Amino acid sequence: MSNFRLADVLTGTGGTLRGELPPETVFPNLERNSRNVGRRDLFIAIRGEKFDGHDFVADAFAAGAHAAIVSGAWADAHPDAAPVIVVDDTTAALQRWAEWKRDQNGPLVIGITGSIGKTSAKESISAVLSQRFSVYKSPGNFNSELGLPLAILEAPDDVQIMVLEMGGAYAFGELALLAKIAKPHIGVVTNVYPVHIERMGSLEAIAETKAELVESIPPTGVVVLNEDDFRVRAMAERTEARIVTYGLDEKADIRADDVSTDGWKGTSFAVTIEGERNFVKVPFIGAHGVYIALVALAVGYSFDMHLSEMMEGLQDPSIQVRLLFVPGPRGAQLIDDTYNASSPSVLSALGVLKEVEARRRIGVLGEMRELGNLAEEEHRLVGQRAADVVDLLVTYGAYARVLADEAAKTAREAGKSLPIVSFDEDERDALVAYLDEALQEGDVVLLKGSRGLEMERIVTALRSDANEAATAVENRPGAGSAEA
Repeated sequence: MSNFRLADVLTGTGGTLRGELPPETVFPNLERNSRNVGRRDLFIAIRGEKFDGHDFVADAFAAGAHAAIVSGAWADAHPDAAPVIVVDDTTAALQRWAEWKRDQNGPLVIGITGSIGKTSAKESISAVLSQRFSVYKSPGNFNSELGLPLAILEAPDDVQIMVLEMGGAYAFGELALLAKIAKPHIGVVTNVYPVHIERMGSLEAIAETKAELVESIPPTGVVVLNEDDFRVRAMAERTEARIVTYGLDEKADIRADDVSTDGWKGTSFAVTIEGERNFVKVPFIGAHGVYIALVALAVGYSFDMHLSEMMEGLQDPSIQVRLLFVPGPRGAQLIDDTYNASSPSVLSALGVLKEVEARRRIGVLGEMRELGNLAEEEHRLVGQRAADVVDLLVTYGAYARVLADEAAKTAREAGKSLPIVSFDEDERDALVAYLDEALQEGDVVLLKGSRGLEMERIVTALRSDANEAATAVENRPGAGSAEA
């Protein structure tokens, strides 16, 4: 973030300055982590679940902060602290500030939500629209009540379009709040899957949270929906905005058929738009790449962009942001999809693994969390698919043993000999040692599991270029299947 004028900070947050600062003061950065504060930065003390930023105000000043945004209660308890910008609540002030900036600059905002695929959709939509417009996309997964306003504040003042991820599925009202801040004119919903279902209770509840984005779109706006997901398709009834659908279903406005995957070389399909059918190819790995392309084509279509113009934006393989290929021991290849895991994303990743030419296809699959009463069913579903794809299955975590049991059963019924090795969560070192000894040249290994397992540490321990940056096979990142 850069160049925040004091006058704008005070106006946007509604705060009051205590202490002396020149009216022309400009803060080079806004920071909420005191360890990252630099000289003359503005520190904002955010109260989170585990830490209260107010406990680190002194550290921020010691690191060179020029001022801090603090709550009134903290300011009253620390009357000598200055210069500080005093607000009622720092999180609410941050959100007000972002809303104020969005109103001042007036870009067209595209909000994206869904259980999985938000980040890849953000990347592909931005790539397509960048062929014609000045586009800003939210960094990383800045999609929460804190991340989204920070993303808006970071956007250049002269950008024409902002493409923003918006929320997971943690609570009712979350997306309504984010929509109030961002004021999206176009809303995109990718899918509804049992991600975070332990918190929300049911798929219907998750769908209700996603629909809050749809309901926020004005009648003059556009809602882009996945026609192949019936819960998403039903959201068309929740808005008066123009509806554009995408998918494989013949009713979709932007429809794909004749899908053909060609391993690392990409995916080909026929796309039909307004009755005109054309064959196209994208450098995305796996059938899931079709949806990454279709959602971007649907948004581009809503801007009256021509297919040839849109396809120019879809030729960059880095649009697929998750699944990375890195070298492992003795010439083995590791497919690092450790960002997170839900049953649809694991099934998609297994589909990619099946397309790979390999001496052995090995699945290192961790347990999937926050599935509530669907946990056993979803792990068994993945186990059945794993038995069909892998030559060696390694599971990690207690619930992954359900996956292992189902894979063993499925393999027996198919007359297949499937070696299976299981490790508990506290046996990471033993798992690494096992793989380090077992992997051979020509093996391809998929590593995927819930974020809490920190399976990226397994990748780091195994990769043969641990001191170098991750490199993708043919410079191609993967299908973005791990997003949640």
